[in-house]
Amino acid sequence: MTDTLPPREAPTDDNPGAEALAPRATPHRVTPKHAASVILWRRGKGGPEVLMGLRHARHRFMPNVLVFPGGRVDRADHRAKALSELPDLTRACLQRQAPPSLARALGIAAARELHEETGLVLGRLEGHALLPDLAALDYLCRAVTPPRLPRRFNARFLIAPAEAAHGALRGSGELEELRFFSFEDAFRHKIATITAKVLAEFRTWLAMTPEERRVRELVCFRGQDTRLPER
Repeated sequence: MTDTLPPREAPTDDNPGAEALAPRATPHRVTPKHAASVILWRRGKGGPEVLMGLRHARHRFMPNVLVFPGGRVDRADHRAKALSELPDLTRACLQRQAPPSLARALGIAAARELHEETGLVLGRLEGHALLPDLAALDYLCRAVTPPRLPRRFNARFLIAPAEAAHGALRGSGELEELRFFSFEDAFRHKIATITAKVLAEFRTWLAMTPEERRVRELVCFRGQDTRLPER
C-alpha cells in the first residue's frame, strides 16, 4: 500500500478570519494557535481604507474570502531582531493575555506576515532578513476561534498606518485582488463574521482621540463572535 501524504497547507491557510467559515467537522477540541493580523490603513478620497486580499479561488479551504494579512506565530518570531520595539501601550495591551516574549513575537509575526503576503516592508530589510518597525503598531482587539472548528486561532489584531510601510504591493500568489478597500467595498465581498466585527471595532478606534484610545476597554471575541471585555 502506498502512503498518502497529507495535503500541503497553503501559506494563507492560517489567516485568522477565514477559519470561521470552515465546516464544523472536528469532533474534538482543537487548541488555538497564537496568531497576529495587521490592519494597514490609509486615508482615501472617500474615507479610511484598509489593506485586504481575497484568498485564491483554487484554495480548497475558504476560497474567495476577504481577509487581512496575517497568520500564526512561528517559533523563530520569538528570537527575531527588530528595528524598534513595541510602544508601551501596545505592549501592555498584548501582555494582558500573553507573556512578554509572546507579546513581542506577535508584533514580529504581524510584520513578517505582512511582508510575506503583500511584499510591503514594515521596517527594514537587511538582505533577506526583515527587521520590523514594531513602534508603528497599535493594538485593536483579540479573537478566539470557536471550539470544534478544524483550525483555531488566538488572534491579535494590530494596526499600522500605510505610510509606515514601504515597497511594491505584490501578492504572494495566495491572495488575489490585494489592495486597499473602503469599508463599504469590503462589505460587498465574502467576509467572515469575525472580520466584519473587527472592521467595526477598527472604525470605532479611528473615531477616538489618543486619550480615549489609552483608556478604552479592551475586548475579545469568543464563541460565536461574542464581544466580551478582555480579562
